[in-house]
Amino acid sequence: MSDALNERDAEARVRDSFARQTIMTTIGASVQSVRKGEVEILLPFSDNILQQHGFIHAGAVATIADSACGYAALSVMPADAAVLTTEFKIHLLSPAKGERLRAVGRVVRAGKKLVITSGDVFADEGGTSKHVALITATMMVVETATGLRN
Repeated sequence: MSDALNERDAEARVRDSFARQTIMTTIGASVQSVRKGEVEILLPFSDNILQQHGFIHAGAVATIADSACGYAALSVMPADAAVLTTEFKIHLLSPAKGERLRAVGRVVRAGKKLVITSGDVFADEGGTSKHVALITATMMVVETATGLRN
């Protein structure tokens, strides 16, 4: 594998890949920020992603948490490598309700075959932030020569 990308190229790569994730368009998520090893994703409140009690569905929470961690991992990969989630565990700490959700994924350790990540999801409302989920996720490093796109 080649060397890791610089910060600007890593950000462009993450944003390009994110734009191709139709699930993100479907639920209304967007990339807020990209730094090497850390990605923040926003999900505005919408009546289309609620569960029966009026909270944002755990599936939507897990989706943005997993993507934030996956893109944090991608941000430290060389140009000829991609990542795929192999497992994650999410702790739902509090009902997800607010103006928006904010998922922050971070690389804990980037190895040659696996990238260990962690992340937090916050519900933001009225200038306050509430911690609603905690995730740990493992990403598998895949060479893009296998036919995967970043």
